[in-house]
Amino acid sequence: MNLCPIERARRRCVAPAVPQFMNVLIIEDEQPAAKQLAGMVGRFRPDWRIVDVIDSVEASVQWLRTFAHPDLLFMDIQLADGVSFDIFRQVKVEAPVIFTTAYDKYTLKAFKVNSIDYLLKPIDKQELAAALDKYDSWQGKTPDFAQLLRQLTPPAYKERLLVKTGQQLTYLLTESLAYLYSEDGLTFATDTHGKRWVLENSLDEAEGFLNPKYFFRTNRKMILHLQSIRRISVHFNSRLKLELLPLPAFEVIVSRERVNDFKKWLDA
Repeated sequence: MNLCPIERARRRCVAPAVPQFMNVLIIEDEQPAAKQLAGMVGRFRPDWRIVDVIDSVEASVQWLRTFAHPDLLFMDIQLADGVSFDIFRQVKVEAPVIFTTAYDKYTLKAFKVNSIDYLLKPIDKQELAAALDKYDSWQGKTPDFAQLLRQLTPPAYKERLLVKTGQQLTYLLTESLAYLYSEDGLTFATDTHGKRWVLENSLDEAEGFLNPKYFFRTNRKMILHLQSIRRISVHFNSRLKLELLPLPAFEVIVSRERVNDFKKWLDA
């Protein structure tokens, strides 16, 4: 008997629970891994539904263009025909993503900001449970996947610099640079042969386009290439003194604030 709303004052009316079906799409090219993940999701969220398992970029793009997007995506990074980031470049993904990958955690720092989470293979039950709880708290929010792709795209470091000598233009390969420094309001570059060039860029600009794997800013006035270092000495006030080749006309000191970063850079 339906007692609502007639007997609402005398009896408590409780509406029947409506199952909250959540559609989940798994993009994974290893079938055992996909099966294991589906089983674990089913145990943690028995009312969720795995709508499909896709194993390639091409098939994923086609699926997302054809069907309504799921509530949640589990996405491996390395797929049969490429990397899953290519999916975002071809179709607008309207569902949050939990990445699954064999990559180490340092490679995936960017995921922490924009995706729901990432899970390292083999997937740990507790980590999956935490990721699902995180998804629950994310509902109603849309991750910025465009920003995610920008963060995952390797920076475009310059391989050569345009320089002017007299009335002529030429270029320097960045691998031929020994160091850069500022003096009297100008920026100079010294190559491995000791020749000095005037650059149009400031040191701040150069720091942005030189590969930090090889170049290090020792202080406000200098950036050096790893290959130019010949000797490192302990200097007073917790600083370091460097001997470079070619020999510059001034002392090269690693500022105290930069010493720890310099040591980590050398030990990379």
